Amino acid sequence: MSDSRTTNDAPANGVGPDPSLLIVDDDKPFLARLARAMETRGFVVQTAESVAEGIAAIDRKPPAYAVIDMRLGDGNGLDVIARLKERRADARGVILTGYGAIASAVTAVKRGAFDYLAKPADADDVYAALTEARIGSEDLPEHMMSADRVRWEHIQRIYELCNRNVSETARRLDMHRRTLQRILAKRAPK
Repeated sequence: MSDSRTTNDAPANGVGPDPSLLIVDDDKPFLARLARAMETRGFVVQTAESVAEGIAAIDRKPPAYAVIDMRLGDGNGLDVIARLKERRADARGVILTGYGAIASAVTAVKRGAFDYLAKPADADDVYAALTEARIGSEDLPEHMMSADRVRWEHIQRIYELCNRNVSETARRLDMHRRTLQRILAKRAPK
């Protein structure tokens, strides 16, 4: 675990009055690079390489910000986000994953993540996700996707990942093959 100095004279950064940041990732080189990059942007960084270390760090002193890998050697990063939200409801957590999927993103947000970024995410993307203002209901996009459209896009993504194999896609989605064929034959919902 590492700590950094506070930079009070950092030029107009978006880091709030509490610059504490916990980064949890089991990719050591990525973890070290991201920690250095976030320190130069005004954060006081603490690192952890596992779910257990991340939870222990949160129990000691819940940070204002967290960047957590979804898949860690000893479990799921969503458990770390959930603990952070239990201990500090105002914390901003960002989930990083190399396994981007709509279902994972929805679960991450429900468990308390502020944002969801697919790896490889660069330091600028992470910084922007940590410091941007949370979207309020008055700022919602004018044309939001319907739940049917989100479901359809998820099915299409799995279908493509399975090389357009209907049987394999149906198995992965835990869906009857004929039901999937009917969905695939229809146009995308609005």
